[in-house]
Amino acid sequence: METAAAVTFRDATEADVDALVALVESAYRGDSSREGWTTEADILQGQRTDPQGVLEVIGAADSRVLAVERGGRVVACCHIEHRGTHAYFGLFAVSPALQGAGLGKVVLAEAERAARADWGATEMHMTVIDARADLIAWYERRGYRRTGRMTPFPYGDERFGIPQRDDLRFELLIKELG
Repeated sequence: METAAAVTFRDATEADVDALVALVESAYRGDSSREGWTTEADILQGQRTDPQGVLEVIGAADSRVLAVERGGRVVACCHIEHRGTHAYFGLFAVSPALQGAGLGKVVLAEAERAARADWGATEMHMTVIDARADLIAWYERRGYRRTGRMTPFPYGDERFGIPQRDDLRFELLIKELG
């Protein structure tokens, strides 16, 4: 199994859009996602993101998309956005072949560090589909707490996927960055 060693972080650019979309799709949708543990293939089909959505967050004010490279290839990514006293974390993906080797922990820690250093953020916020107990438990082991604050899944908007069940919603998770 490969480890998280020898990765570099950089801000993503427009030239990275196709690679980032492919990475996110491979981590969450379809058969390739089943190679890792972050798959949503059983609860959502269709797309997870699209080039327009990725381009928008790359170009947004108070926003950074971190591209994580190893050997000249993008193997992970995440998006952080400055929202006052907190930062929002999303668009998190690790190549399925590298999941379980610690790379996700490294990426999350770098996102938290950058949010503190760049924006003085005191908290990191994220939303996770509440049916993803394994993923929520992973974030809890990294200091995130469940808030019980739910927002509805955008049923009918296929930009976010095609739900395979009717009980999906997002829960807000928060971590104090201290």
